[in-house]
Amino acid sequence: MPSDPFHALRDDPSSAAVITDYDGTLAPIVDDPGAAAPSPGAVGALHRLADRYALVGVVSGRPVEFLASQLGDRLWLCGLYGLENLAGGVLIQAAEATGWRDVVAGAVGRAVGVFGAGVEDKGLSLTLHFRTTPELGPEVRAWAHAEADRSGLVPREAKASIELHPPVHIDKGTAIEAAVSGLRAVCFLGDDIGDLTAFDALDRLAAQGVHTVRVAVATSESPVEMLERADVVVDGQGGVLGVLESL
Repeated sequence: MPSDPFHALRDDPSSAAVITDYDGTLAPIVDDPGAAAPSPGAVGALHRLADRYALVGVVSGRPVEFLASQLGDRLWLCGLYGLENLAGGVLIQAAEATGWRDVVAGAVGRAVGVFGAGVEDKGLSLTLHFRTTPELGPEVRAWAHAEADRSGLVPREAKASIELHPPVHIDKGTAIEAAVSGLRAVCFLGDDIGDLTAFDALDRLAAQGVHTVRVAVATSESPVEMLERADVVVDGQGGVLGVLESL
C-alpha cells in the first residue's frame, strides 16, 4: 500500500465507492441492539461523501428498515448480510431467500419459546443475542446448530450472538461485488467476523485491477484475522469518522 492508500478514491471519486459496516463501525456496540445509534458526525460525513462518490453505502446484518431509520435514504443500504437492498427508495429482497420466510418464522417461534427477548426476528433471518447473558452463550450456540440441522437454515457467528440464515450464497462480499461493478476504487470499513467476506470481495476485486482499501476498526472484540488482513487499522468510531472526513 502507498503512503496514502486512499489516493485513488480521492483522485477520482466519481468512479469510487466508500462502504462501511454498521454495528461496531459506525455505531458503538451496546447491550440493547435496538438502541445502537451512529456516532456523532458519522451520518453527516456519509451524506457529504454521497454528494461526491459514485457509491456510498452501509452493508450490515441489520434489516434495511432499521438502517434507513438511522441513516436516511440517501445511501445505498444493504441489510441482512446482503439479503435485502435499498437503492433509490426501492427495497429489493433476494428472491432465493424469500421462500424461506415461513421456515424462519417457525425457527423464531421455537427460539422465543426458549430464549424469549433474546431473539431478534429479522423476517428473512433471526439473531439469538446473549451479550447481557454471556453464560448462556454455549446453550444458545448449541440450540442454533440443532435448529440449523432441523430446519435447513445456516448458522453464522456474530458478536455475542449467533444468526440463522437461509442457505443461499449471498453475503456482504457478494453484495459489495455486485454493487461496485465497473468502479475503479473501493474502500470498506468493518470490525467483525461477518465483515471478512467483504475483505474477501475486495481481494477478488483487487485481482481484477480495482484499487481496494480494507479498513479494520480496532475494538476490544475485533477478530485478530481482520486486523491482520487490513490495509489500514483505525481506533474505534473516532477512527472511522476520521477516515470518512479525510475522504
